[in-house]
Amino acid sequence: QVRLVESGGGLVQAGGSLRLSCAASGRTFSGYAMGWFRQAPGKEREFVAAISLSGGTTYYADSVKGRFTISRDNARNTVYLQMNSLKPEDTAVYYCAARRNIVKVTALNYDYWGQGTQVTVSS
Repeated sequence: QVRLVESGGGLVQAGGSLRLSCAASGRTFSGYAMGWFRQAPGKEREFVAAISLSGGTTYYADSVKGRFTISRDNARNTVYLQMNSLKPEDTAVYYCAARRNIVKVTALNYDYWGQGTQVTVSS
């Protein structure tokens, strides 16, 4: 079992930045690929970014490429999502997720989820 707790969400103006954190506990963090997903009201959950076990491989949705950066600190059991140049369309609840071994970009492939953190970008 892996427990995930997100933090760092909030209200920010368009063009601003936020850094989300996701702290993991329960199992060996370095054995899990990590992903960030988001869900806006009335929409399906969508992929944002993912990172491999060592952090050497990352994937991004086209909508956030060049603005968001995913990283991880295996010593701290934490994955981060640095979000820059935020837009109103980035408004959503952001979730981190974990899966064993190979990194994936589809929500169905992830086994463990956090409770989510709200990000609101005002125009």
